[in-house]
Formats: sequence, structure tokens, C-alpha cells
Amino acid sequence: MADGYQFTTVTPLTHQRNNVREQNREARNLRDIFGWNRPFETRLLPEAELESLLESAVVRAHAGLWISEVRWSSLDDLLFVHSAFPTVAHDSVFFGPDTYRFAQAIEEHLRTSTHPIRTAVDIGCGSGAGAILIARARRDAQVLALDINPTALRFTAVNAALAETENVSAWHSDLLDSASGEFDLIVANPPYMEDTQKRAYRHGGDRLGSALSVRIVEQALSRLAPGGSLVLYTGAPWVDGVDLFLEHARPLADKPGFSWSYREVDPDVFGEELETDNYSRAERIAAVVLEVTRASA
Repeated sequence: MADGYQFTTVTPLTHQRNNVREQNREARNLRDIFGWNRPFETRLLPEAELESLLESAVVRAHAGLWISEVRWSSLDDLLFVHSAFPTVAHDSVFFGPDTYRFAQAIEEHLRTSTHPIRTAVDIGCGSGAGAILIARARRDAQVLALDINPTALRFTAVNAALAETENVSAWHSDLLDSASGEFDLIVANPPYMEDTQKRAYRHGGDRLGSALSVRIVEQALSRLAPGGSLVLYTGAPWVDGVDLFLEHARPLADKPGFSWSYREVDPDVFGEELETDNYSRAERIAAVVLEVTRASA
């Protein structure tokens, strides 16, 4: 990809609203091809490059034009490959505003924590953004990137190689089931919607999508090394003035030997979901960060 490429991935609705504009029906440059995921003419890419992309199934024919099967997004000085728009397939790998907020939570923890990080894990790694940020900041740490989605693991491997983070290992795992031992840092940005199609990248289980996040808290706290921390970025659905995620996560974090903090980083995300049957009783969905630290031995 050409030097200087940058693209900030927006919400699906904003993406859709941009792409339906008449002047945006076809790509004009690399950002349009690999960021906005718009159909493009042959002339926009060198012939050899287009042939290579076709052979590797990164690009396919589309209504007399070509279209990319992946997107590339910027995060700091890094590029991440992830799924094409719209993300409707069951094995889609999402990257967007949640990823940027998740990255900010990790970076804030790395700035403020004095606990050494020798082992770390990113649960449900998706594009691998969390694992890669940790691995770059702590080059001596061994970082696991875990996911049940083989597509996510492939993208993570590509992104880790591009970021030159040789201390990242991508493993297939249902949460922490395939990993052993304790960890100095556990991070997660799980799916948190209640999705009727139960797509892996989006479905967070019962209680309006909050059940998976609670399950992660339960597993992670049992696997923290002394002085280690969990940094969980997720969505918190509110019903009748009650935060359904915090209601079930608080008893897990509020135990002897642990300290925790909780904050809303955005009080209102995915508001369009309130129009669906699943969310007919929900007041809002907040983006939140739960941080839990185990006491040092």
C-alpha cells in the first residue's frame, strides 16, 4: 500500500451515509478502495498489483468494476486489515470507533501502571489491535491474541507482522480455555450486542448482549497474576435506570484482594438499536471501561 495512506474507520451508519452519496458511488483513490470500500475501475491500481490482489482473493469483480474484500484502517502509526463493509458475514472482523476507544483504555493503563508486564493476553482479539499495542509498548512481554474466529487470527497474524511485533502469538481459543497460567495484563473488547443472527463479531449473549462481558470478567479475575490487571472495554445496556453489565460484574470485582474502577467513556452508542425488538425496553447503551487489579502478593 502507498506510503502516507491513512483512514479512520467510522460507525457503520456513518459509513453507509457517506457511500450512498452520488459522488461516492465509485472509488477515486486508495482511501476510497481500501477504506470506504467503494467499487473501483482497473486504472486505479497498477496492473501487476491488481493481478496479485485478484490471485489472493483480496479483490473480486463487482458490477463491472472491482471491489476489495478487506479494509485497511489507521491506528496511531499502524495499519490494520479487517473485514469489508458491510460486516454481515458470521466471521467478519470488526474495526471501528470501539477499537479506538479500546486502544485509548489500554494506552492509559500502560501509562499509569507500574506493574511489570511479562505475560499479557487479548481475549477475542479480532484484528489484534489490543495485543499489538501491548506488544509494542512492552517488547519483553509475551502477548497472546486469542479468538474463536479463524479469520480474526489470520488478520491478527498479518497485522502483527506489519507492526513488527514478534512477541505476539495468535491462538484459537474460547476466551481463556486454550491458554495456561496467570497473566500480568488481560484486555478484552468483546462483542456486546444481542444479535438475533448470533454473529460472532457482534453477539454478546443474553441480558442485551452483556452476558459475554460478565463471563470474561469471571474468567479473567481467576487468571490474574498478583498485581495484574484486567482492562475490559465493552457496552453497558441500561434498562429502567439499571446498568445490566455492572449489575452482574460488580459482585465479581468487589471481592477481597481486588480493587476496581469503572467509567463511561461514551454515554450513548449504537442508538439505532433502540428501534429493534431486542432493545425495546433499553434506555441507552453506554461504552464503558472496567479495570480490575489483583493485589500484589
